[in-house]
Amino acid sequence: MAIEAIRDTNGTLVDVIDRILDKGLVINADITISVAGVELLGIKIRAALASFETAAKYGLEFPSGTNYETAAWKEAMVGKEECPQCNKRVPAEELISTGCPWCGWISATKAKALKSEAR
Repeated sequence: MAIEAIRDTNGTLVDVIDRILDKGLVINADITISVAGVELLGIKIRAALASFETAAKYGLEFPSGTNYETAAWKEAMVGKEECPQCNKRVPAEELISTGCPWCGWISATKAKALKSEAR
């Protein structure tokens, strides 16, 4: 995934954190200390910062003992899409079948169903 530059100069810290949690951030580092071509110490570090939803989407592993039966985990596993009008993340099934609950945007599927009901 390419690194995207944040060009919005009016963005707040909350906007930056939201973007990082939405897209995810992974840091890989390999540190070696060697003398005369002989490796004395090798450290490999992998750190990931993401929301549960993003981590689950990209298949990151969670610590053993993670309870997958919580309401928050189940909600994170629901596929979500951005509303084309307000850009809020809404469950994909709800967005297609009814529209956006935040701004009132209606999908083409719902608009077609409303037209056929009106007839």
